[in-house]
Amino acid sequence: MNYWWVNQNQTYQHEVHGGYLWSPKTNANGARNRFYDAMTEVSTGDIVFSFCDTQIKAIGIVSGSHQSSSKPDEFGIAGAAWSNDGWYVPVAFNKLANPIRPKDHIDFLAPALPAKYSPLQANGNGNQGVYLAPVPQPLAEGLISLLGGQVEAILEKASSSSDAGDNIEINHILENTEVTTTQRTQLIQARIGQGLFRSRVAELEPRCRVTGIEDIRFLVASHIKPWSKCTNEEKLDGHNGLLLTPHIDHLFDKGYITFDDAGQIKISNQLPASVQQVWELKPLSTPVALTERQKAYMDYHREHIFRG
Repeated sequence: MNYWWVNQNQTYQHEVHGGYLWSPKTNANGARNRFYDAMTEVSTGDIVFSFCDTQIKAIGIVSGSHQSSSKPDEFGIAGAAWSNDGWYVPVAFNKLANPIRPKDHIDFLAPALPAKYSPLQANGNGNQGVYLAPVPQPLAEGLISLLGGQVEAILEKASSSSDAGDNIEINHILENTEVTTTQRTQLIQARIGQGLFRSRVAELEPRCRVTGIEDIRFLVASHIKPWSKCTNEEKLDGHNGLLLTPHIDHLFDKGYITFDDAGQIKISNQLPASVQQVWELKPLSTPVALTERQKAYMDYHREHIFRG
């Protein structure tokens, strides 16, 4: 999971209300712009600090990959000088009940400012040439601290579509004083299928092991060893996950399917034949073997979750 800072003085209302970021791909003269290139580097689950009128007014959670897109019509004269060809990134924004003005806290934040591509000047003013800039971990931790729990509250709200068990787990994380604010954020995002865990799984699992679908938008990051049985380290371990299409994820979580060490699917005799037929569950022609660490987690799944 990474953190980003977006300057939205001209487009705050459009982007925050519309749930997206947009930038041209290049400067008006055709030259590349580091802060526009950054649009191609964001990942699902990343956190965005929205800066407008000298304040951080909203927090966003990236909800999908970047894509080419023409300039939004609603920008009107605000984007008159920008080229029409640009980058679009979907972001779920949440306005802050208590915005902060970084300039008021610059003595606290200054030691964490990056030497290059900093979103803030040393005096606390925003860098006007910046659109989207990476936020180093120390600076992110400082901002999250100044926001006084609002980031965690936003992540908890994002989990509202999860089941009751998920919400209980998230409450436990929020109440756990033995983990840092950053760790708490990462664990909550992992619970709701975003952020660090998902990206780590994607590095190891490029497609669904049953359907073969590779488009990340239609895949769920599923824990092999159930979340509720994991240590904090196991909850974020990419080897403890598979990318699965939603219906396959359901069967895997409920123990109706599992995998052997060679990566071949095993189907429970409790799964109705009609479901197997409609969902076309069958042995894979070219299974991919599990990693050694995946094997240990899958041993647990076969012993404690699989219905046999």
